[in-house]
Amino acid sequence: MFGWEGVTEFVAVAETESFTAASQRLGISTAQVSRQISALEKRLATKLFYRTTRRVSVTEEGKIYYQHCRQLLDGLDEAERALSQLQSRPQGKLKLTAPTTFGETKIIPLLNNFMLQYPELEVECHLTNQKVALVEEGYDLAIRLGKLADSSMIAKRLGARQQFICASKDYLNAHGRPDSISELEQHNCLQGTLDYWRLLDGGQEREVRIKGSLRCNSGLALLDAALKGLGIVQLPDYYVKEHIEQGRLVPLLESYQPEPEGIWALYPHNRHLSPKVRMLVEYLGERMDS
Repeated sequence: MFGWEGVTEFVAVAETESFTAASQRLGISTAQVSRQISALEKRLATKLFYRTTRRVSVTEEGKIYYQHCRQLLDGLDEAERALSQLQSRPQGKLKLTAPTTFGETKIIPLLNNFMLQYPELEVECHLTNQKVALVEEGYDLAIRLGKLADSSMIAKRLGARQQFICASKDYLNAHGRPDSISELEQHNCLQGTLDYWRLLDGGQEREVRIKGSLRCNSGLALLDAALKGLGIVQLPDYYVKEHIEQGRLVPLLESYQPEPEGIWALYPHNRHLSPKVRMLVEYLGERMDS
């Protein structure tokens, strides 16, 4: 009769590891969350959380119970969406995250067009190069680039990006053109967050250590430096493609160019039937390479 009481509160605390954060997510008081959890533990005769003054963590029994409760709540969400005729169109709030520059240049313009088609949709978009915790922070969708770490999330490939090594004509006229990986040691290689470039060598991808006079975590800053002749840069196509086509940058070491990297939509399992997520992912995938 009371099987559902405390389950929603338990799942929220398990995912946020905080009674306060769980109360904020659910829109109820922390005291109410605590009472429901205590009643649930008493009914189950099982301790679900370890509590200290600094943190809350799930017990082994709690982890097992969470897996079943998460499935039950996901099933309830899906059942309610299936019964709602209004869910045939994207509507309500959608929270997504994407890498900063890729989001600004590729995702946001498409997202804005999507919102014009579905004015009932309200979007919160957070652009960051940091990996955010989707479930814990309430995200419906994340756009990720490159190789994905193992995850329980659903991943759908939207397209691909290609890395280019290039430099300005002024730089090449002054310093010469590298024709092999080993010759990069003789050049000023502009660094991003990593001190290596990924290249194909003999058909195998390898990480080639590079060094130079500039290191910056901004692709736009590295692009500007390359355009001004400061050095050689490796950047994704959406930074350099236009400049290569117009002759401002010259592609280098093309035979060593790595394989294209994936562009991915990543979302929790309980979002895969949501029209706003499903239709946005389809929309992005259809237009990502156009």
